[in-house]
Amino acid sequence: MQYLQNYINGELVAPHRGVYIDNIDPATGSVYAQIPDSDNTDVNVAIGAAQRAFPAWRALSAAARSAALLRLVALIERDIEKLALAESIDNGKPLTLARQMDIPRAAQNFQFFATAILHSSSEAHPMGSEGINYTLREPLGVVSCISPWNLPLYLFTWKIAPALAAGNCVVAKPSEITPMTAYQLSLLCIEAELPAGVLNIVHGTGAKTGTALCTHPAIKAVSFTGGTNTGAIIAAAAAPLFKKISLELGGKNPNIIFADCDYAKMLDTTVRSSFANQGQICLCGSRILIERSIYERFRDDFVARVRSLRVGDPLSSDTQLGAVVSRAHQEKILSYIQIAQDEGGQILTGGHAVELEGRCQNGFFVAPTVIEGLEPDCRANQEEIFGPVVTLVPFDSMYEAAAIANCTPYGLSATVWTNGLDKINYLSQQLQTGILWVNCWLLRDLRTPFGGVKQSGVGREGGWEALRFFTEAKNICIHYR
Repeated sequence: MQYLQNYINGELVAPHRGVYIDNIDPATGSVYAQIPDSDNTDVNVAIGAAQRAFPAWRALSAAARSAALLRLVALIERDIEKLALAESIDNGKPLTLARQMDIPRAAQNFQFFATAILHSSSEAHPMGSEGINYTLREPLGVVSCISPWNLPLYLFTWKIAPALAAGNCVVAKPSEITPMTAYQLSLLCIEAELPAGVLNIVHGTGAKTGTALCTHPAIKAVSFTGGTNTGAIIAAAAAPLFKKISLELGGKNPNIIFADCDYAKMLDTTVRSSFANQGQICLCGSRILIERSIYERFRDDFVARVRSLRVGDPLSSDTQLGAVVSRAHQEKILSYIQIAQDEGGQILTGGHAVELEGRCQNGFFVAPTVIEGLEPDCRANQEEIFGPVVTLVPFDSMYEAAAIANCTPYGLSATVWTNGLDKINYLSQQLQTGILWVNCWLLRDLRTPFGGVKQSGVGREGGWEALRFFTEAKNICIHYR
């Protein structure tokens, strides 16, 4: 049994109470590691270490901070196979997906922000002969980064990298459900000789560790990715303390398909955008809206493709869907499928747990599920299921498609499939979403702002938006006379 440790002040340390939480392999249902059950005492020690480290880290040149972070890039790339295996076991996702997407993106996150700070600049506003204003972007101090379980190292580094690059010190909490790659990152930080206290990783539950990180007076900003309900709790706790808050929350994303699309490309991508990572990506298109003239063709072709997807052992090279993250999450997904049926939905394929033999006989698997016959305003079309479940909804015009797409409380992303510029222009303006993909999905440029509207979040991550969030603007006005 492996006992994970917190990473505080450059060292691995046990939780001060010596209490641990079970870490479960979703594919087997078995406990395979123990996670620190940290509380406010552990958090206070980590914050103290970060406060002591901040003056020296802030004083480093951008080039020196960049060099320190680039050492981590090299180590992540060196250990890609080890990290991918850990991610697959911890999360239940196919090993091939972790190897191709999660771990490479973690390295890219550090690479991007480590090099971005080498090209930053400040604004100047000359006032003629009277004087000049110029603006500095200064680090906040000690910040907290709280990441989710669906893309563990990918999203953990997406927050940590810009915070560190901007000159802040960080106390970070990975999800207690998927802590393993964050723990392995702490080992790489030690190997990379990252200065002590600059990054601290404290494991534990949201109720104890997360709350302590959101309410401590020394924490200047909170960056959180996770569920909308948890985001509301964090906002209620942190906002009265006047902390900066970035919340990347849930989604109920529409995938809008018109008859004039590139049908083959659309079908291939829609299968992926529906069920990648068992549908446990906040950007998955869980509501598929299809122009009525091609509805039956799409439905039949899509269902046939979904039925051919292989649910299996995440460590097998031919597995396309692995386990969902936990028994509780499996039960939640299955309960929503039952809700959809109670609401009049027809299960076209899937709709049940999958029982495997051998190593994974006690794992948490759900068949990819396609449902039709539901109204746009029913619960299954309004609430985030966050699993391998999609609904099919026909529409007759781009105006109706926009109305259906916008009728949920979420607004994270949307996808539109069409070759018509009129539809692209109209929907680009009308869709209430933070991200719109046209004739593609999850085509990411790290320079672009990332985030949602409505209940999908507050603020933006990525590119200069992230570096701005982790800094404060200071204007200096010099009078010449």
